[in-house]
Amino acid sequence: MRKIYAIGETVLDIIFKNNQPFAAKAGGACLNSSVTLGRLDMPVFFIGEYGLDEVGNLIDRFLKENNVSTQYVYRYYDGKSSLALAFLNENNDASYDFYKFYPEKRLQIEFPEVQANDIVLFGSVYAITPEVRNKLLGFVKQACKRKAIIIYDPNFRKQHLHNLTKLQPMIFENMALANIVRGSNEDFSFILGANTADEAYQQICDKTPNLLYTANIKGVWLRSPSLRRQYPVHSIQPISTIGAGDNFNAGVVYSLYTHNILHDDIDRLNESTWSEIIQTAVDFATQVCLSYDNYISNEFAVNYKK
Repeated sequence: MRKIYAIGETVLDIIFKNNQPFAAKAGGACLNSSVTLGRLDMPVFFIGEYGLDEVGNLIDRFLKENNVSTQYVYRYYDGKSSLALAFLNENNDASYDFYKFYPEKRLQIEFPEVQANDIVLFGSVYAITPEVRNKLLGFVKQACKRKAIIIYDPNFRKQHLHNLTKLQPMIFENMALANIVRGSNEDFSFILGANTADEAYQQICDKTPNLLYTANIKGVWLRSPSLRRQYPVHSIQPISTIGAGDNFNAGVVYSLYTHNILHDDIDRLNESTWSEIIQTAVDFATQVCLSYDNYISNEFAVNYKK
């Protein structure tokens, strides 16, 4: 059976609205994706790390309750699980402050043996963090060599712009390993100075064949060697945009898995198949924006379970 691996950071999101905290959710980009996939009964394994503290215990229980395997999670005792304070503005978009207390030794696990046509999702700042990068990169390279499907989301935040010169080569290296790069208009503006999907694809098409460029209410753009398409999104009044991109990614993974799309199929998918993949991804992202959760609801998942 094919497997899905999501590798990334773990945080406890403490959400503020009108200067008051009112919710706490297990978070982290790939963790959010993995919870959505777990709620859909997908065979998903989260690869990451969190402490042997109460916050870590809360996150660990939550993952297991949502059918996400924690077999490849590193639990450390000489540090604390990370916190993210998410401040929602008047449009319910979030800005973040992070508090991280990692141990000296990171990600001390034996990585899984990825097989052909498994799916690996990675990205965010975790994928360019020096303390874990060599291990993460070795895992992704091995997955790439074995012809797993690799999806990369740079999820680049403004607070890292001061270090862009150092980080950009690592981002490009990650893109070169991916079959699909999914990023927001903000990601590509920060990383590349690109303001459109075409500008972004022009700069990365020599690294990755398929780009999914999301631009909030403006829509989604697909760029590939043979296809150039734009897709609309639903018009909604969002409650919170936390997790929207992560769940878009989960929708892509879900579609690739349930439609039995294999590694060698990716670069020759037709427009109809891409349209179905993107529509599912948009539906997942939309549903998350209608709640304060970072993942689709169990009620919503019922409609998609195979």
